[in-house]
Order: sequence, then structure tokens, then C-alpha cells
Amino acid sequence: MTQHPEGSVTASWRRIDAWPAVHAPAASAALRPPAGADAVEAAERALDVPFPAELRESLGCHDGATGWTGLLPEQSPLGAADIAEHGRMRLETAAGTDGLVTRPWDDEPWWHPLWVPRAESADGGVQVIDLRPGPGSGRLGWAGHSGGGDFSGAWPGLAAYLHEVSRALWHGGGVRGTYRPYLTADGDLWWDCAGDRPSPNGEPLTPAPVGPG
Repeated sequence: MTQHPEGSVTASWRRIDAWPAVHAPAASAALRPPAGADAVEAAERALDVPFPAELRESLGCHDGATGWTGLLPEQSPLGAADIAEHGRMRLETAAGTDGLVTRPWDDEPWWHPLWVPRAESADGGVQVIDLRPGPGSGRLGWAGHSGGGDFSGAWPGLAAYLHEVSRALWHGGGVRGTYRPYLTADGDLWWDCAGDRPSPNGEPLTPAPVGPG
């Protein structure tokens, strides 16, 4: 059997998958099976950007989700075809609106050809992997509907993000000490920064159990 380091993308996904299997089956119901190599390569060709190893590894665990899932804090993962579609749409929009240019009041452009969309937030913002050369290459940031991209609270990489999510589910605490896991009244997983706020359906949140149960 192939062994994976504890902090690897594959190891983190295995732990993330194992948690809802016991505590919140609905949370992972929308996750797709692994993406095939052909699908990943087609997405790379569509964006003319080679995907980083961490993204390829993640797609090899789950090819995104069929719909919104609250399994991960702030965002729902995109599949290979979704990545290509979002990337093309963003690039086409940016090219027609000067969105590739950094405006004087922003630190980043609205979009960059070397940003690869990886996940989508509930409000339609996109989590991106920054593949521009330099010390920040591979970091995770955000591209919203307006304003420039935001890397002020960037994760150093996808592996680091998934590892902290798996650690929070199995050992408690929060993701960056802010987002903590809760269960909704219908047994789904929801991440929030304050447990006294209601879930999206207006019902109370319950602190999620820790570990395998």
C-alpha cells in the first residue's frame, strides 16, 4: 500500500472523507469521484496552464462536487471541467474590461492568466492558486466580483489548507482559529466563526464532534 505523509493532499482528503462518514454523511454526498488524467489534461489545455502537483493530487481524490457542499470552510471545490470553465469565463471578462490591469487603488488585478480557480464561495467568489513566478507561487487567494484579487490572508498552498481542515475535524480547534465546524439541524456540516449564529436555514448550529467517534 502506498504511504502518504500526514500533511499531504491525499492524506488530508482521506481524513476529511472519513469524518463525515461517521458524523455527517450529507456533507460529502456531493463530492465526485476522482478525476481521470484525461480530464485534468483537458482543463490544463483549456487554460494553457500546467496545474501544480497539489491541485492534480486533489483532483485525483475528488473531481470537485456536483453542487454546493459545506464540507470545507468558505468554499466548495471545483472539478477539472469547472476549473476550465471558470478560468475561461474570468479571462474573457477581464480582457474586455481592463481586468488584467492592476488599478492604482488595488494591489492586484481583477484577474491574472496564471491564476487557476480551485473552489467557489457561496457568494460566487473564486479561490485561486497563484502560479506567477516568485516566492508566493502556489499560494491560495481570492478573486471576487469587484476589486482586485486578495492575497492578504493567503494560504501557502493547497496541502496546508487541507491539512488544517482535517486537523480541525479530528483534533478540534478551528481553521486559522476562526472557522470552526458545526452540524446543522439536518445533519450537514457548516463552518462558522461564531456558533451562536443560525445556520443558512435559520436553525441553531451544534458544535461538531471531534475525531472518529
